[in-house]
Amino acid sequence: MNDGSLRVIPTNPQEVAAAEANMTQPRKDYNEGIDYIKNKELAMAANAFHNALKGWEEEGDHHGVANASDQLGDICTDRGDFDSALSHYDRAYQICTDDFDRYSLFTLEQKKANILVLMKRYDQALDLYWQIFDEFSGNRDPSGVVQTLEIMADIMIKTGDKAKAAEFYQMIAKTHRSFKHAAEAAEYDARAEEILK
Repeated sequence: MNDGSLRVIPTNPQEVAAAEANMTQPRKDYNEGIDYIKNKELAMAANAFHNALKGWEEEGDHHGVANASDQLGDICTDRGDFDSALSHYDRAYQICTDDFDRYSLFTLEQKKANILVLMKRYDQALDLYWQIFDEFSGNRDPSGVVQTLEIMADIMIKTGDKAKAAEFYQMIAKTHRSFKHAAEAAEYDARAEEILK
């Protein structure tokens, strides 16, 4: 999802006027929504993103629809409306799947997994977190691997599966050992032992 944030900013009055004249109404609505978010006016932002979504639907701009859906999902998450958030994220996810926009898919997977945890749909959340773990592993991102394993351990603690939580802590310790982080590895080994007591 490219939200258009990486664009050349016109500096002279003629360039500004030309850029504004070429901007579609949905893009104006979307930018307005971003401004409302910066000012923490979520209701106004939701309205602006909804208008952008409808405009992009009429124009057939799938990337715009994905961006607006993603923003609406974020707002619904902040409001605690998790079902609506998942619906918006799923819509954006489908568009990004069609385009095979892997970076956006990965971001949406993380957002959806977090919501599933908040909804206490732990099995579904774990399925997504395994995909996220694989992505971080494939990208050789140890920080992402550790963070994901910690979330998975927390889920196991919430479900009462202390043995599985200990396994995740041991995996974190192993990751730290592979980078010669002896103190961190020892910390997670100790956490694994402690949780099994």
